[in-house]
Amino acid sequence: MPFAGETEIISQGQRWQGKNLTRQPWFHPLLLLVWLALGIALRFTNLTLKPLWVDEFSTIVFGLGNSYRTIPLDQAINSITLLQPLRPDPGAGIDRVIHHLLSESNHPPIYFILTHLWLRLFPPEDGLVSIWAARSLGALLGAASIPAVFGLGWLAFRSQRVGQMAAAMMAVSPYGIFLAQEARHYPLAILWVIASLCCFVVATRALNHRTPLPIWVGLTWIGVNSLGIATHYFFALTLCAEGLALLIQGIQQSRREKGAWLHPCWRRIYAVAVGTLAGGLVWLPVWQPIYGSELTQWIYSSDRTRWEWLEPLPRFLFDWITMFSLLPVDAAALPIVIASALGMLVFLLWALPMVRRGLKVWRDGLKATPETRLAINVLGGFVLAVWALFFCFTYALDVDLTRSPRYHFIYFPGMVVLLGASLVACWNPSISTARTKWVAVERQASAPPAKMGGKKAVVLIWLMGLVSGLTVVGNLGYQRYERPALLVNRIQAASQVPVLIAMTHRTHGQTGSLMGIALEFKHRDRADHSASLPQFLLADQGSDTSTATRTLQQTLAEMPRPLDLWLVKFKAPVELADQKCIADSQAPDPAWMTGYDYQLYHCSHW
Repeated sequence: MPFAGETEIISQGQRWQGKNLTRQPWFHPLLLLVWLALGIALRFTNLTLKPLWVDEFSTIVFGLGNSYRTIPLDQAINSITLLQPLRPDPGAGIDRVIHHLLSESNHPPIYFILTHLWLRLFPPEDGLVSIWAARSLGALLGAASIPAVFGLGWLAFRSQRVGQMAAAMMAVSPYGIFLAQEARHYPLAILWVIASLCCFVVATRALNHRTPLPIWVGLTWIGVNSLGIATHYFFALTLCAEGLALLIQGIQQSRREKGAWLHPCWRRIYAVAVGTLAGGLVWLPVWQPIYGSELTQWIYSSDRTRWEWLEPLPRFLFDWITMFSLLPVDAAALPIVIASALGMLVFLLWALPMVRRGLKVWRDGLKATPETRLAINVLGGFVLAVWALFFCFTYALDVDLTRSPRYHFIYFPGMVVLLGASLVACWNPSISTARTKWVAVERQASAPPAKMGGKKAVVLIWLMGLVSGLTVVGNLGYQRYERPALLVNRIQAASQVPVLIAMTHRTHGQTGSLMGIALEFKHRDRADHSASLPQFLLADQGSDTSTATRTLQQTLAEMPRPLDLWLVKFKAPVELADQKCIADSQAPDPAWMTGYDYQLYHCSHW
């Protein structure tokens, strides 16, 4: 039996050993490697499970240096012709990447150039580009955000614990995994956001201390901002939010000190702003044709009804929640969907007050310092500024940024660091080894440790993130809207004769949508060579929808019979009586099920 007090001594010794362990020089690098390994595993698991979608086709086609304009319009073509832009061309160079991208799309070129160089490292599969190769670049860059956000958390709060907690949440974030498993530029843009926020934190700290911003930091900030804009134009919203946060800080300083705006510490901030503006204005000739173009029409929301005006609010809230919590809301079984939604709601109501109290500890409570208060105010102000910009664009400019969850990348790293800081406060509320100081502060703190949940609550929040990440990996969350496999199942079950799949064409978006269907047929043909492949038709819609109608009629007149005609997302009047084509009696699946509006017609012999 232990003597009196022995248990307490052992307990204190264990606590001392734990603290001593965390102070070992190898501890934090090793722990960061654990988060990095987990993040890599989650991002590369089932990397090819989800079908390619329209924007991913654009990344691949332009990244290869190919063009959509090589695909014939207004005539029946086979899958080989339709998928030709997915074939690597050894003669294509970076000049062709930039030329085709700027002439056919509305995106800056940095990520597409990286994709071009990356895809050269991988051999094609059955003559076409490897889907795994196309997505692996984003997965790798997404994993790189884990150590990057560790650095941001460490820099902002001068705490490796905050960095570790931010890295742990980034590793399992369902939103981060979702973006990393696509062949798109968002993971790279997130890295630029993190780098820009690091410079931003240094700048705000310099202003607070009334010291000039180091020249190398200013030049780095300009370079990062210019590269961010050259990766995604919406990165400019990150810069606008940083500018608003700096403006608020300057207003606060001017109230305390006359002429604060003319202080030498502001001059280099102005220089950074001018340099960033110059780096962004380079793209002004490219921006002008984008506004109001066919490729951006989907994001405009004019002439909305009363209820449509409310839609952005729940969309924004859902996308914000799913950064860290996402249960199988895309499961096939309705009871699972309902239970998942209720579970996410209960989790949010439980976790949100605790996270808020954790942030308050850093700002007002335990061992709060001017730098930790500044970090909370600056990063919190940055996130709030982005939210304000979201709703300003949505309601004042009729540009609904809530229509795509991907656009939340512009503030996502800031949210991760704030959550990491809050969880550190919840894990160890005292953040101090001085018990007497904690007792003095405890009486004034609005959130004593017993109400903050402690280590178990932090572990539960992290486990929720892990389950949510597995939900995305298992394709039970963030599913593609268009699901070509379901449509191809329907076509193969209903059609026993040759098939023509017709779609109207306005931009390469429709081409990519049809390519997804053709690619699904090709994958099945690889497994079953007895399966017959359909013909495809892209009917140019132009300014007059009747043009596409006439094209369809002329194409049908030249096709052998019998024939099954599948009109998929065909946005033109259909007049097929003279073609002896009769609509199928069975009602098509609803669009929300397959992601496609379609109708089957049986065309008999002449």
